Amino acid sequence: MRLLIVEDEKRLAVSLAKGLTAEGFAVDVVHDGLEGLHLAGEHAYDLMILDIMLPGMNGYRVCSALRAAGNDVPILMLTAKDGEYDEAEGLDTGADDYLTKPFSYVVLVARIRALLRRRGSAAASSPLLVVGALTLDTAARRVHRGEVEVPLTAKEFAVLEQLALRPGAVVSKAEMLEHVWDFAYDGDPNIVEVYISTLRRKLGAERIQTVRGAGYRLVAV
Repeated sequence: MRLLIVEDEKRLAVSLAKGLTAEGFAVDVVHDGLEGLHLAGEHAYDLMILDIMLPGMNGYRVCSALRAAGNDVPILMLTAKDGEYDEAEGLDTGADDYLTKPFSYVVLVARIRALLRRRGSAAASSPLLVVGALTLDTAARRVHRGEVEVPLTAKEFAVLEQLALRPGAVVSKAEMLEHVWDFAYDGDPNIVEVYISTLRRKLGAERIQTVRGAGYRLVAV
């Protein structure tokens, strides 16, 4: 899952990015409304955390512009204000949820997961993804093979989740890098192969197939 944080308080933005990365999300961060609008239009994000008071373009206008362009990315608005009018205005412009600063990080993560579950996707109707004997609980970030829990790191879970969202379909290395690592990642793209190898060792090599020149797919076993 790939998130975009648009927040001009750099210390807060960096702190949120570190925490959410540890949760297994790929996180991009910008500090300007116009740049946030541009990135949201250029990349397929699963969710956007959008501050209201931003340089360049405020959060209300960013949200309105995205909705006017047909972009339905879930938007969680952040603001230091706490008036009912501000909340109503944010939701009227198309935001999906609203959180007033200061807020609990635990509450933020819960709101993010709730918005992701509500999306009209394979993971929206239930937090469980089932592929053969594998069950992924996307809310608790836990994996079971049959009755046995398989411990995975946050990044391992994120890679597996991308495969489980489209069981039987080929997921390319580029798609993995886009949704599991952030756009600023400039390391070795073969990092994907390293994680695939680890998942095969933990889950069984037969579950993850390599499609030469195309990517990987998770099959029911």
